[in-house]
Amino acid sequence: MSLWIPQKHDCPMNAMRIRDMLPEDVPAAADIERISFSTPWSENSFYSEVYGKYSIARVAIINERIVGYIIARLILDEGHLLDLAVCPEFRMRGIARMLMEDVISGLQINRCKAFFLEVRALNSVALKLYEEAGFRVIGTRKNYYKAPVEDACIMMRDLAVRGVDFDSVNGKK
Repeated sequence: MSLWIPQKHDCPMNAMRIRDMLPEDVPAAADIERISFSTPWSENSFYSEVYGKYSIARVAIINERIVGYIIARLILDEGHLLDLAVCPEFRMRGIARMLMEDVISGLQINRCKAFFLEVRALNSVALKLYEEAGFRVIGTRKNYYKAPVEDACIMMRDLAVRGVDFDSVNGKK
């Protein structure tokens, strides 16, 4: 799962790698965060996820440059998207979609049954990305976001694989 070569060349280069976020990647991720959000995470928040037992922190790299990242958590059989961003000059090229697919694949391998996220209710680009990735709106959190104050749409994607007995597939039966 650490190497991704786009089939349709969604990126401007021939290849993009997705790999685990390392401590030395945090400053670059934090720079993307500050450009992308009105209330950005601190570098300490990123370090907490890099070292977190239940965290999934991944980066997208093109030509040795970090161009995006995704952070999620897996607790028991539920995943939660915490953060996702792409450098402005690399947006709308499929990078966020590939980061989502990468994490979803990892969650499914780890028997995750559902993946949840919150997104600004007026963020039509992100809503479209998540809907295309199979998420659906299941609720609203009033005034969830600050600066500016805005509601969040709660979205969920069912990841349960129907009809698969993982124990027999993995030779445990």
